[in-house]
Amino acid sequence: MDLCNINDIKALLARHGFRFSKSMGQNFLIQSWVPREIAKASGAGPGTGVLEIGPGIGPLTRELSLLADRVAAVELDRSLLPILAETLADRNNVEIVPGDVMKLDLPALVAEKLPGLRPMVCANLPYNITTPVITTFLEAGCFSAITVMIQREVAQRICAQPGTADYGAFSVLCQYYAKTELLFDVGPECFIPAPKVTSSVLRLTPRPAPAEVDDPQHFFRVVRAAFAQRRKTLVNSLSSALGSSLSKEELAGAIAACGLPESVRGERLSLSDFAALSRELRRAERNFSAPME
Repeated sequence: MDLCNINDIKALLARHGFRFSKSMGQNFLIQSWVPREIAKASGAGPGTGVLEIGPGIGPLTRELSLLADRVAAVELDRSLLPILAETLADRNNVEIVPGDVMKLDLPALVAEKLPGLRPMVCANLPYNITTPVITTFLEAGCFSAITVMIQREVAQRICAQPGTADYGAFSVLCQYYAKTELLFDVGPECFIPAPKVTSSVLRLTPRPAPAEVDDPQHFFRVVRAAFAQRRKTLVNSLSSALGSSLSKEELAGAIAACGLPESVRGERLSLSDFAALSRELRRAERNFSAPME
Protein backbone atom coordinates (compact mmCIF):
# COMPACT_ATOMS: atom_id res chain seq x y z
CA MET A 1 0.00 0.00 0.00
CA ASP A 2 1.25 3.47 -0.95
CA LEU A 3 0.36 5.78 1.93
CA CYS A 4 0.62 8.82 -0.34
CA ASN A 5 -1.39 7.43 -3.25
CA ILE A 6 -4.75 9.16 -3.28
CA ASN A 7 -6.65 6.07 -4.44
CA ASP A 8 -5.03 3.84 -1.81
CA ILE A 9 -5.78 6.49 0.84
CA LYS A 10 -9.44 6.75 -0.14
CA ALA A 11 -9.84 2.96 -0.11
CA LEU A 12 -8.11 2.70 3.28
CA LEU A 13 -10.25 5.43 4.84
CA ALA A 14 -13.46 4.01 3.35
CA ARG A 15 -12.64 0.55 4.67
CA HIS A 16 -12.32 1.97 8.20
CA GLY A 17 -15.24 4.40 7.88
CA PHE A 18 -12.96 7.37 8.59
CA ARG A 19 -14.13 10.97 8.22
CA PHE A 20 -11.81 13.99 8.23
CA SER A 21 -12.11 16.28 11.26
CA LYS A 22 -11.88 20.02 10.58
CA SER A 23 -11.54 20.73 14.29
CA MET A 24 -8.38 18.57 14.41
CA GLY A 25 -6.93 20.22 11.31
CA GLN A 26 -6.45 16.93 9.47
CA ASN A 27 -4.78 17.06 6.05
CA PHE A 28 -3.10 13.90 4.73
CA LEU A 29 -0.10 13.93 2.38
CA ILE A 30 -0.54 12.66 -1.19
CA GLN A 31 2.98 13.32 -2.52
CA SER A 32 5.54 10.74 -1.39
CA TRP A 33 8.51 13.10 -1.73
CA VAL A 34 7.20 15.25 1.13
CA PRO A 35 7.43 12.78 4.05
CA ARG A 36 10.67 11.40 2.62
CA GLU A 37 12.31 14.85 2.53
CA ILE A 38 10.95 15.84 5.95
CA ALA A 39 12.34 12.66 7.51
CA LYS A 40 15.69 13.24 5.83
CA ALA A 41 15.79 16.87 7.03
CA SER A 42 15.00 15.85 10.62
CA GLY A 43 18.43 14.33 11.19
CA ALA A 44 16.92 10.99 12.23
CA GLY A 45 19.44 8.16 12.07
CA PRO A 46 21.17 5.48 14.16
CA GLY A 47 21.10 6.32 17.84
CA THR A 48 18.10 8.65 17.54
CA GLY A 49 14.56 8.35 18.82
CA VAL A 50 11.81 10.43 17.22
CA LEU A 51 8.67 11.83 18.78
CA GLU A 52 6.04 12.43 16.11
CA ILE A 53 2.79 14.31 16.69
CA GLY A 54 -0.33 13.56 14.64
CA PRO A 55 0.87 10.69 12.43
CA GLY A 56 -2.41 10.56 10.49
CA ILE A 57 -2.28 7.35 8.47
CA GLY A 58 1.50 7.05 8.94
CA PRO A 59 3.48 8.15 5.83
CA LEU A 60 5.96 10.28 7.78
CA THR A 61 6.02 7.71 10.60
CA ARG A 62 7.10 5.02 8.13
CA GLU A 63 9.87 7.18 6.65
CA LEU A 64 11.15 8.07 10.12
CA SER A 65 11.11 4.42 11.18
CA LEU A 66 13.44 3.59 8.27
CA LEU A 67 16.03 6.04 9.61
CA ALA A 68 15.70 6.24 13.42
CA ASP A 69 16.12 3.48 15.98
CA ARG A 70 12.69 4.17 17.43
CA VAL A 71 9.59 6.29 16.76
CA ALA A 72 6.88 7.20 19.28
CA ALA A 73 3.90 8.79 17.54
CA VAL A 74 1.25 10.61 19.60
CA GLU A 75 -2.23 10.53 18.04
CA LEU A 76 -5.26 12.29 19.49
CA ASP A 77 -7.88 10.93 17.06
CA ARG A 78 -8.73 7.43 18.26
CA SER A 79 -10.49 6.62 14.99
CA LEU A 80 -7.03 6.58 13.37
CA LEU A 81 -5.61 3.97 15.74
CA PRO A 82 -6.91 0.90 13.83
CA ILE A 83 -5.74 2.47 10.57
CA LEU A 84 -2.23 2.99 11.97
CA ALA A 85 -2.23 -0.56 13.32
CA GLU A 86 -2.75 -1.70 9.74
CA THR A 87 -0.42 0.67 7.88
CA LEU A 88 2.49 0.27 10.31
CA ALA A 89 2.03 -3.41 11.14
CA ASP A 90 5.44 -4.30 9.72
CA ARG A 91 7.34 -1.53 11.55
CA ASN A 92 8.38 -3.03 14.88
CA ASN A 93 10.30 0.07 15.97
CA VAL A 94 7.15 2.25 16.02
CA GLU A 95 4.82 2.76 18.98
CA ILE A 96 1.56 4.69 18.69
CA VAL A 97 0.76 6.64 21.85
CA PRO A 98 -2.92 7.64 22.14
CA GLY A 99 -3.23 11.08 23.72
CA ASP A 100 -3.10 14.84 23.54
CA VAL A 101 0.44 16.22 23.27
CA MET A 102 -0.59 19.34 25.21
CA LYS A 103 -1.49 17.21 28.22
CA LEU A 104 1.56 14.95 28.25
CA ASP A 105 4.73 15.23 30.33
CA LEU A 106 7.13 15.25 27.38
CA PRO A 107 10.42 14.65 29.28
CA ALA A 108 8.78 11.69 31.05
CA LEU A 109 7.36 10.37 27.76
CA VAL A 110 10.76 10.61 26.09
CA ALA A 111 12.45 8.82 29.00
CA GLU A 112 9.88 6.02 28.83
CA LYS A 113 9.50 5.56 25.06
CA LEU A 114 12.93 6.58 23.73
CA PRO A 115 15.39 5.49 26.47
CA GLY A 116 19.08 5.73 25.70
CA LEU A 117 18.48 7.50 22.39
CA ARG A 118 19.05 11.09 21.22
CA PRO A 119 15.48 12.43 21.20
CA MET A 120 14.11 14.69 18.48
CA VAL A 121 10.74 15.86 17.22
CA CYS A 122 9.48 15.48 13.66
CA ALA A 123 5.86 16.19 12.77
CA ASN A 124 3.31 17.51 10.31
CA LEU A 125 1.54 19.72 12.84
CA PRO A 126 -2.13 20.72 12.65
CA TYR A 127 -2.24 24.45 11.91
CA ASN A 128 -4.55 25.20 14.84
CA ILE A 129 -2.08 24.06 17.54
CA THR A 130 1.23 25.19 16.01
CA THR A 131 2.20 27.97 18.43
CA PRO A 132 1.42 26.23 21.76
CA VAL A 133 2.90 22.93 20.61
CA ILE A 134 6.18 24.44 19.41
CA THR A 135 6.40 26.42 22.65
CA THR A 136 5.88 23.19 24.60
CA PHE A 137 8.62 21.42 22.61
CA LEU A 138 11.09 24.24 23.22
CA GLU A 139 10.31 24.61 26.92
CA ALA A 140 10.57 20.83 27.47
CA GLY A 141 14.32 21.17 27.03
CA CYS A 142 14.85 17.52 26.08
CA PHE A 143 15.02 17.53 22.25
CA SER A 144 18.14 17.81 20.10
CA ALA A 145 16.17 18.97 17.06
CA ILE A 146 12.59 19.92 16.21
CA THR A 147 11.55 19.60 12.56
CA VAL A 148 7.94 20.47 11.77
CA MET A 149 5.72 21.26 8.81
CA ILE A 150 3.49 24.23 9.62
CA GLN A 151 1.69 27.09 7.90
CA ARG A 152 4.22 29.15 5.92
CA GLU A 153 3.18 32.45 7.52
CA VAL A 154 3.92 31.07 11.00
CA ALA A 155 7.26 29.63 9.86
CA GLN A 156 8.19 33.05 8.47
CA ARG A 157 7.29 34.69 11.78
CA ILE A 158 9.44 32.22 13.70
CA CYS A 159 12.47 32.95 11.50
CA ALA A 160 11.84 36.70 11.12
CA GLN A 161 14.56 39.23 11.88
CA PRO A 162 14.21 42.56 13.75
CA GLY A 163 12.77 45.38 11.70
CA THR A 164 10.56 43.15 9.52
CA ALA A 165 6.76 42.97 9.51
CA ASP A 166 6.78 39.30 10.55
CA TYR A 167 9.00 39.83 13.61
CA GLY A 168 7.16 39.54 16.92
CA ALA A 169 7.12 38.06 20.41
CA PHE A 170 6.96 34.48 19.08
CA SER A 171 10.03 35.14 16.89
CA VAL A 172 11.97 36.22 19.99
CA LEU A 173 10.78 33.24 22.03
CA CYS A 174 11.77 30.69 19.37
CA GLN A 175 15.13 32.35 18.69
CA TYR A 176 15.83 32.53 22.44
CA TYR A 177 15.58 28.74 22.65
CA ALA A 178 16.84 27.62 19.25
CA LYS A 179 18.52 28.26 15.92
CA THR A 180 15.69 28.54 13.36
CA GLU A 181 15.89 27.40 9.71
CA LEU A 182 13.24 27.59 7.00
CA LEU A 183 13.93 24.53 4.82
CA PHE A 184 11.37 24.23 2.02
CA ASP A 185 7.74 24.91 1.08
CA VAL A 186 4.97 22.38 0.45
CA GLY A 187 2.03 23.48 -1.68
CA PRO A 188 -1.68 22.81 -0.98
CA GLU A 189 -1.78 20.32 -3.87
CA CYS A 190 0.29 17.91 -1.76
CA PHE A 191 -2.58 17.28 0.68
CA ILE A 192 -6.04 15.80 0.89
CA PRO A 193 -8.15 17.75 1.62
CA ALA A 194 -6.13 20.61 0.16
CA PRO A 195 -5.61 23.44 2.68
CA LYS A 196 -6.06 27.05 1.60
CA VAL A 197 -2.48 27.98 2.50
CA THR A 198 1.07 26.92 1.68
CA SER A 199 3.02 24.97 4.29
CA SER A 200 6.72 25.19 5.16
CA VAL A 201 9.12 22.77 6.78
CA LEU A 202 11.01 24.38 9.64
CA ARG A 203 13.90 23.10 11.73
CA LEU A 204 14.65 24.41 15.21
CA THR A 205 17.90 23.33 16.81
CA PRO A 206 17.75 23.96 20.58
CA ARG A 207 20.73 25.69 22.15
CA PRO A 208 21.65 26.95 25.63
CA ALA A 209 19.77 30.03 26.79
CA PRO A 210 21.62 33.27 25.96
CA ALA A 211 23.98 34.16 28.81
CA GLU A 212 23.03 37.83 28.45
CA VAL A 213 19.50 37.00 29.69
CA ASP A 214 19.89 36.66 33.45
CA ASP A 215 16.18 36.79 34.35
CA PRO A 216 14.13 34.93 31.72
CA GLN A 217 10.79 35.65 33.39
CA HIS A 218 11.38 39.41 33.32
CA PHE A 219 12.92 39.23 29.83
CA PHE A 220 9.79 37.64 28.34
CA ARG A 221 7.56 40.03 30.27
CA VAL A 222 9.35 42.91 28.55
CA VAL A 223 9.14 41.19 25.14
CA ARG A 224 5.38 40.61 25.49
CA ALA A 225 4.87 44.22 26.58
CA ALA A 226 6.91 45.56 23.64
CA PHE A 227 4.74 43.76 21.08
CA ALA A 228 1.37 44.12 22.83
CA GLN A 229 0.56 47.28 20.84
CA ARG A 230 2.72 47.22 17.72
CA ARG A 231 1.70 50.67 16.44
CA LYS A 232 2.91 52.36 19.61
CA THR A 233 6.47 53.38 20.34
CA LEU A 234 8.36 51.15 22.73
CA VAL A 235 8.11 53.64 25.60
CA ASN A 236 4.32 53.85 25.21
CA SER A 237 3.94 50.06 24.93
CA LEU A 238 6.02 49.55 28.05
CA SER A 239 4.14 52.31 29.85
CA SER A 240 0.83 50.54 29.19
CA ALA A 241 2.18 47.25 30.56
CA LEU A 242 4.69 48.36 33.20
CA GLY A 243 3.50 51.87 34.06
CA SER A 244 2.38 50.91 37.54
CA SER A 245 6.00 50.51 38.64
CA LEU A 246 7.86 53.02 36.44
CA SER A 247 6.99 56.43 35.02
CA LYS A 248 7.22 57.12 31.30
CA GLU A 249 10.31 59.25 31.99
CA GLU A 250 12.01 56.36 33.80
CA LEU A 251 11.10 53.99 30.95
CA ALA A 252 12.51 56.45 28.42
CA GLY A 253 15.68 56.66 30.49
CA ALA A 254 16.11 52.88 30.46
CA ILE A 255 15.60 52.79 26.68
CA ALA A 256 18.17 55.58 26.20
CA ALA A 257 20.65 53.75 28.46
CA CYS A 258 20.54 50.86 25.98
CA GLY A 259 21.56 53.20 23.16
CA LEU A 260 18.12 53.06 21.54
CA PRO A 261 16.32 56.09 20.07
CA GLU A 262 13.33 57.48 21.98
CA SER A 263 10.95 56.80 19.07
CA VAL A 264 11.96 53.15 18.58
CA ARG A 265 9.28 50.47 18.29
CA GLY A 266 9.50 46.97 19.74
CA GLU A 267 9.95 45.25 16.37
CA ARG A 268 13.32 46.99 15.94
CA LEU A 269 14.90 45.33 18.98
CA SER A 270 17.11 42.26 18.66
CA LEU A 271 17.26 39.57 21.33
CA SER A 272 20.39 41.28 22.70
CA ASP A 273 18.56 44.62 22.81
CA PHE A 274 15.71 43.07 24.78
CA ALA A 275 18.19 41.46 27.18
CA ALA A 276 19.87 44.83 27.80
CA LEU A 277 16.52 46.58 28.19
CA SER A 278 15.34 43.98 30.70
CA ARG A 279 18.45 44.58 32.80
CA GLU A 280 18.01 48.37 32.69
CA LEU A 281 14.32 48.14 33.60
CA ARG A 282 15.06 45.86 36.56
CA ARG A 283 17.71 48.30 37.72
CA ALA A 284 15.18 51.14 37.49
CA GLU A 285 12.55 49.05 39.30
CA ARG A 286 15.00 48.31 42.12
CA ASN A 287 15.74 52.03 42.47
CA PHE A 288 12.02 52.78 42.45
CA SER A 289 11.31 50.27 45.24
CA ALA A 290 14.38 51.09 47.35
CA PRO A 291 13.43 52.63 50.73
CA MET A 292 14.20 56.31 51.25
CA GLU A 293 17.06 57.06 53.65
